[in-house]
Amino acid sequence: MADYSAIMALVLERRSYSEIVQMLGCSRREISLVSKTVKARGITAALAASLSRDELAELFPDGRKNVSAGFVQPDFAGVVKSMKFNRHYTLQQAWHRYVQAPAGQDKKKYGYTQFCQLFNDYAAVHEVVATLHHEPARTMLVDWAGDTLPLVDAVTGEVAKAYLFVAVLPYSGMVFCKAFTDMKQEAWNSAHVQAFETYGGVTPIVVPDNAATATNRHSKGDSTRVVNPKYQQLADHYGTAIVPAGPNRPRHKAAAESAVNVVNKRVIGYLSEEVWMTLAELNTAIDERVDEINEQIKRVDGSTRAGQFTTEEAQLLQPLPADRFESVEWKQLKAGRNYHVTADYQHYSVPYKLTGQILKVRLTGVKITVFDGESVACEHPRKHGRKGQYSTLAEHVPKQHQNIDGLWSPKWFLDRARPFGPATVAVITAILERAKIPAQAFLDCQNILSGLGKNNRQRLEATCQQILNQNGYPTYTTLKRLTASMNSDSKQAPPPVPAPPNTKKPAASPDLDEHIDVYVRGADYYQEGW
Repeated sequence: MADYSAIMALVLERRSYSEIVQMLGCSRREISLVSKTVKARGITAALAASLSRDELAELFPDGRKNVSAGFVQPDFAGVVKSMKFNRHYTLQQAWHRYVQAPAGQDKKKYGYTQFCQLFNDYAAVHEVVATLHHEPARTMLVDWAGDTLPLVDAVTGEVAKAYLFVAVLPYSGMVFCKAFTDMKQEAWNSAHVQAFETYGGVTPIVVPDNAATATNRHSKGDSTRVVNPKYQQLADHYGTAIVPAGPNRPRHKAAAESAVNVVNKRVIGYLSEEVWMTLAELNTAIDERVDEINEQIKRVDGSTRAGQFTTEEAQLLQPLPADRFESVEWKQLKAGRNYHVTADYQHYSVPYKLTGQILKVRLTGVKITVFDGESVACEHPRKHGRKGQYSTLAEHVPKQHQNIDGLWSPKWFLDRARPFGPATVAVITAILERAKIPAQAFLDCQNILSGLGKNNRQRLEATCQQILNQNGYPTYTTLKRLTASMNSDSKQAPPPVPAPPNTKKPAASPDLDEHIDVYVRGADYYQEGW
């Protein structure tokens, strides 16, 4: 509604319509109405200043009230209730219900546009979102960032995804971010541990969403959720409570959503176009970006996240426990003939004398410990990322393998091929040389020597000689097919035989001279174009 008191004062000052519109933002129609009323009533500047709100309302009645009285008023309270009960309920559905409902005599219905505008006015008054006032050092909100970063394996060239875990202390806005190769329970728990250690303390409450690594249902169809047992172990260790946000209630962890948005723009947005070979390299770059978010970006009041955290929040955090939390998993694994045990598709060496034995293995997020009975046989840092990685300790290697330049190298495979024969050495050399990166050929070489040559070296040597005679393209698949066609373990591939000459001696005949040669057409004669 226009401010008629202000318009009247400017009209009495004899300001032009253009000046009044520019100053008050009102319409020329409203200025004209005020001007006519001033002239008709003989209103002076002194009288205009003394008019009350009710007197102004009598001079300039609001015609909209009379107009709205002729329309059926929507039940916006019912619309809001339906939206809360059914998240798929839309304003268009509400308008259709409103239009189809019976109307009173001489009553009209609002169009869809006006209906939406009236609903927005209602929501602005009745559905105001409350502002949460967070207490310092009370809550840590956690979530996975929606976007990922690519990780390129330096050996295979395979591209994997790095998932970013985000934590935030909502009072100061202090952000924590780390990348992991998956979003499984081990990564989820490890991310919390690193976040607590980065903040230097623990909050009494941790608020995650309802991911499977945080909560689960007792049974299918049960609406109630309970904290995941492994996640609860972490909470018990650090003396914190897990309070998941309500399902489909992003407002319950609005600070986490805001932090994820900041990470998407300030971390992923800056790093996504670069090539990252290792997770450690990527996390170093992420740390630099997060430091800029916390320490350099100033807010409206001139403070930074790190500054407010240090002065008002850090000292209020609960202290860290004496021991770091480690989720432990136990397995019984057999040491293979290559004196390695395999856990989660990664290979770890054991003393070669334990080959063939069943060993007890303890796995944590950062370490793998192998037990021989009750004593510790060895320990390895835990491998993550690309499957099939090897962790081999020099003291575990038998003497016959110690005089080579490292296991799984071109020289190592060539040394293993020599006892088979020269043809096998030539095939292994060809496979190694055609690979852009020698390590890309290691698996084929291993399969050929340990797989095809496991039961009979003569057969593999004969197969390699055959493919060399044919100038073939040696691969594990080709050699496997040729080996299967061998009908005897002792069969040897014949040595290369030169092509027969184009002339031959005819049988003895009294009519022919013994020294006359008979010429035979060679293969070239039958080539196209002759």
